[in-house]
Amino acid sequence: MSAAPGRDVPGRDAPGRDVWVDATAGASGDMLLGALVGAGVPLEVIAEAVDAVTPEPVGLSVQRVVRCGLAATKVHVDVADSTHHRTWRDIRTLLTEADLEEPVRRRAVAVFHGLAVAEASVHGTEPDDVHFHEVGALDSIADVVGACAGLVHLLGDDGRLTVSPVSVGSGRVRAAHGSLPVPVPAVAALLRGVPSSAGPKGSEGELCTPTGAALLTVLADAHGPQPAMVVAEIGLGAGDRDPSTHPNVVRVLAGEPKVGDGSSSTDVVLEANVDDLDPRVWPSVLAALLEEGASDAWLTPILMKKGRPAHTLSVLCRAELAPELRRTIFVQTSTIGVRQHDVLKHALPREVVTVSVGGEEISVKAARLDGRVVTVQPEHDDVAGVAETLGRPVLDVLADATAAARRLLLPDPDAVHTYR
Repeated sequence: MSAAPGRDVPGRDAPGRDVWVDATAGASGDMLLGALVGAGVPLEVIAEAVDAVTPEPVGLSVQRVVRCGLAATKVHVDVADSTHHRTWRDIRTLLTEADLEEPVRRRAVAVFHGLAVAEASVHGTEPDDVHFHEVGALDSIADVVGACAGLVHLLGDDGRLTVSPVSVGSGRVRAAHGSLPVPVPAVAALLRGVPSSAGPKGSEGELCTPTGAALLTVLADAHGPQPAMVVAEIGLGAGDRDPSTHPNVVRVLAGEPKVGDGSSSTDVVLEANVDDLDPRVWPSVLAALLEEGASDAWLTPILMKKGRPAHTLSVLCRAELAPELRRTIFVQTSTIGVRQHDVLKHALPREVVTVSVGGEEISVKAARLDGRVVTVQPEHDDVAGVAETLGRPVLDVLADATAAARRLLLPDPDAVHTYR
C-alpha cells in the first residue's frame, strides 16, 4: 500500500485530544479516511488495521485533489470485484478474530452493530441475519476499520469526538433495493436523535452514506459546533464528486482542550431507589453501567419508609447515553422507576504518563488547572500488579509511583500541595 507523509500526532498512548468533525457537506467512509490522513494520521496506521481484518487484499492510496477551490485529501480504496454479501455475523467473526488493537476492534464492532440494527429495522429482520450488500463489501469494511484506527490514533487516551449537524442531501438514489429516497432509510434510522439537514442550498443526491452515518453517530461523544480547543491539525477529506454548489469535503479539526479550568458540559444523572435487590448483584450492575459508557456509577445507603434499608443507584452519563443506560438499570435491577436530571460538570484537562517502579511500568493519570498539574493518581490495577510482581506492599509501590510522576511532571515536586 502506498503511504502518505504524515505529521507527528499523538497516538493511542497520548493524552486525550478534542476532535471535531465538520459533516455539513455530508460524510462517507472514504471522505473520513481522507480527512484523518490530511490531519496527520499516517496511512500505515490505517492500512495495518485494514490488512488485519479483510480476507482479501485491499489497496489504499492517497491523492491530493481540489474540491470547489479547496485543497483536500482523497483516499482511494482499491479492491477486486466481488459479489460476496456478508452478514453482520460474518463481519463480527472477522473483527473478533483479527489482530487489532482492542480500542479499534471495540469501535469497529460498535459501528457495524449500529449498521446492522438500522438495516434490520428497515427490512423487518434480525440484526444477525442482515445481508449488508454494499456495506458488507470489502471497501466498506476497510472504510469502517480504517476510520476507527485513524480516530483512535488521533484522539489518544480519553479523547472526545464531537460531530457537527450532518447534511444528508435530497432527491432519490439508486441502491441494491432500487430507487430510494434521500436520506436512504438506513441513514434516516441511524440519524434518529442526531442533528441533520438536507445540506447546502442547491445540493442534490446522497450526501451521507450509511457507512458515514454509522461512523459519525456511533463514535461521536457529542453533536454540535466546534468545542473550545487549541487547534493543531486540520484535515479535509474529499468525496468523488466536485459540485459547483459547495466543497464536497469532510473536515477534521484536532487539538488540545482549551487550557484553563477545564471543560464544562451538561450531563445527566440517573437515579433509582432499590430496597429488594441481593447486595451481591450490585458489583456486576455497576460494572455493566461503566462498560456501557457511564462516566461514573455509585451506590448510596439510604433508609426508606418503615425503616427498610436500601440503596440509591446513581449514574452520571452523557445525555445521549441515558436511554441505553436507563434500559440497563431496568434489566439488571429490580427497580420500576428511574429519575433523571441535568447536571453541569466541570472537568479538568487530563493526561496519562508512564513511570517506572522497580523496572515495572505504571500508568499515572494527571489533571491540570490553568496549565499546572494539581493532582496525580497512579492506576490502582497497575500498582497492585507491580506490587505482586516485586513482592512489595501496595502502599509502598503507590507512594513510589506518585513520587516518580511528580518528579516527571512538576518543576518543583512539592509544589503540588500548594495547588490543592
